[in-house]
Amino acid sequence: MRTEPATQNGTKPGRSELRIALASCRSAFVAIGVACGLINILYLSGSIYMLEVYDRVLPSRSVPTLIGLSILIVGLYSFQGALDFLRGRILARIGRLMALDLSGRVFHTVSMLTLKTRANGDGLQPLRDLDQVRGFLSGPGPMAFLDLPWIPFYIAICFLFHIWLGVAALIGAGILVSLTALTEILTREPTKAATSLAAKRNALAETSRRNAEVLQAMGMAPAISAHWQETNLDYLAAQQRASDVGGGLAALSKVLRMVLQSAMLGIGAWLVINQEATGGVMIAGSIITARALAPVDQAIAQWRGFVAARQGWRRLADLLALFPQEKQPLALPKPETSLAIETISVVPPGDKRLVVQDVVFNLAKGTGLGIIGPSASGKSCLARALVGVWPTVRGTVRLDGAALEQWSPSALGRHIGYLPQDVELFSGTVAQNIARFEPDASAEQIVAAAKSAGVHDLILRLPDGYETEIGEGGASLSGGQRQRIALARALYGEPFLVVLDEPNSNLDAEGEAALTQALMGVRARGGIVIVVAHRPSALAALDQVLVMSQGKPQMIGPRDEILGKLSARAANAAATPLKVVGQN
Repeated sequence: MRTEPATQNGTKPGRSELRIALASCRSAFVAIGVACGLINILYLSGSIYMLEVYDRVLPSRSVPTLIGLSILIVGLYSFQGALDFLRGRILARIGRLMALDLSGRVFHTVSMLTLKTRANGDGLQPLRDLDQVRGFLSGPGPMAFLDLPWIPFYIAICFLFHIWLGVAALIGAGILVSLTALTEILTREPTKAATSLAAKRNALAETSRRNAEVLQAMGMAPAISAHWQETNLDYLAAQQRASDVGGGLAALSKVLRMVLQSAMLGIGAWLVINQEATGGVMIAGSIITARALAPVDQAIAQWRGFVAARQGWRRLADLLALFPQEKQPLALPKPETSLAIETISVVPPGDKRLVVQDVVFNLAKGTGLGIIGPSASGKSCLARALVGVWPTVRGTVRLDGAALEQWSPSALGRHIGYLPQDVELFSGTVAQNIARFEPDASAEQIVAAAKSAGVHDLILRLPDGYETEIGEGGASLSGGQRQRIALARALYGEPFLVVLDEPNSNLDAEGEAALTQALMGVRARGGIVIVVAHRPSALAALDQVLVMSQGKPQMIGPRDEILGKLSARAANAAATPLKVVGQN
């Protein structure tokens, strides 16, 4: 992953964006801070009540005083409970608001991640990271951390009761805070390892689900299942290590807190025996000490969640830095005249090797170009660069003189039709897929695109016509039907540049005829068509051909001329006699 650029104030852009999302909840955090202050002051109510009962009510045997104190303490407890309830609701809303602010950005980065980096692990991990951060903010974890700064307040009160009570409370707090630091050190790596293994496990499960036919047909299910089980065992072991460390330290902190509370009672009793404190002070000191150390106990119990949320926060920051928020460039007019490829070279995301080198050509409106060549010659990589899916490392792709980078992705997409080699449709209706899920797409535009692709009659024969639900990835359609509907999607809105990668790989004779008519239609209306092809039938509607080999252009020119040269070269190669080893 590349190094994040810093903003003007030195903050990395992804981290800055997350902080802005939190800053939008600043007023809620202020309210929580006020509530925490009031709650921690109200926590003294029980101690003061005990102090008054032991030191005032019992010696005086005053029932009215007891009743008055009891009514007062019930009121204070009720107010404290209301504030605690309110604090929890505010935290839950902070988590929700942060998720709302970031969910769109995170989803965008998830959908675009493979265009920036090599696919690795669980692609949905960023969404899980956002849920982890939201869950921590909405849970009891932040309350424990917000209560930690009040520990000195309670220890100071213990010192006011008696110096030895304060010293005991201070020593106990120091031990438990040290346990908290130890928890941070010991749980960091196991939690990180568990997250990484979970991503690997989930990615393998998703791949297996998507390739169930292959697993069943070739008997691979037991082997893949064993591989998944091995990864799952590693994940469970990492989870267990983190749980053992966190659980062990949490149990130790509880024991130490109870020991300290009892120690406070013992010290208080010794002070009472020596007439240096009252019975009320003894009980109140024990209660206040328990309350002072309770946030440490709670923080240790919530530490695994805190570490997981912090790691998710850092991953989100790194991810958002890869996809900085785009500034909307000046709107450009619709391209209508030309496509210029200026000596472009392409490197796949997350790689360093050039797969396309020094490709240059110009196409005018109404032109159809076929890109041919052997496997791994860079044809599909070039197609991805032409539509802006992969950026160029050298050179520029221009529409009507404007580089693709001068368009916003959404604006550029309206002028481009793209059919990838691996056709993917989205869960929804046929009409939604053709219309690219535009909410305001008109029926006329959808039907026009379908007719341009020659798939209108085929769609009408589906169970619900254009409203047929196609399932995830178009599971309810055949390969040919998916490819033809994806072609209609590429032609939706009459884009100026149409790039098709192996558009006839799943088509029958009827489908190929419809494809040829669709390509002729794009050229007739003044568009530019580029087709990556292996089968010659895909070139029938084109007038230019580019031959690729090892990522470099070999020949480009009129279709018949280039195909003639290739045929002559093949004929010469076939006619050349083989030289027998040892022959003179």
